[in-house]
Amino acid sequence: MKALVVYCHPKDSSFTAAVRDCVLAKLTAAGADIRLRDLYAEGFQPILTPDEWTAYEDRPTNIEPVARDVDDIRWCDTLIFIYPTWWYGLPAVLKGWLDRVLLPDVAFLMPTPQRKTIAPGLAHIKRVGVFTTCGASRWLTFFVGAPGKRTLIRGIGLLCAKPLKTAFAAHYLMDSSTSESRKAHLDRVARTMERFLR
Repeated sequence: MKALVVYCHPKDSSFTAAVRDCVLAKLTAAGADIRLRDLYAEGFQPILTPDEWTAYEDRPTNIEPVARDVDDIRWCDTLIFIYPTWWYGLPAVLKGWLDRVLLPDVAFLMPTPQRKTIAPGLAHIKRVGVFTTCGASRWLTFFVGAPGKRTLIRGIGLLCAKPLKTAFAAHYLMDSSTSESRKAHLDRVARTMERFLR
């Protein structure tokens, strides 16, 4: 198993970091090869520049600014995202990572005269996991539409292998969390990872 963990939080002492550590421990115990990308610690620049936009479909030139990240995506068979949910969705840095890295001929193939829509480019990825925290309640998050979960599991999932194994765990009402609720959530993450990697 080759696992790429994309971690996104500005503070390393956050509860999200504890979730990351739990996920990494389970991957290590399963004997996985692991690559961890810590977007804030690395200073990942989320802005798709005008030059990148101009070259967006110019393959392989489009890959050059994010070659290391593209190598990670092409290498992995397991893709895991760990992040806080802000305004019901992805932090800007993580959304920018998707914009800049999941490129044509990397994540998907552009339409052709014979094929009117994009085609999947991530068929080597067999597992996608999402671990997040939400200030809102479960009900409110789902009422809004859970856009972060939809983007990562449904959107990216459509580009991956079939069948695709998925995992999701969220700590809702994070702003009023307690030590007990946080411990219970870490236990949930551990169980979810065990099922995910089985």
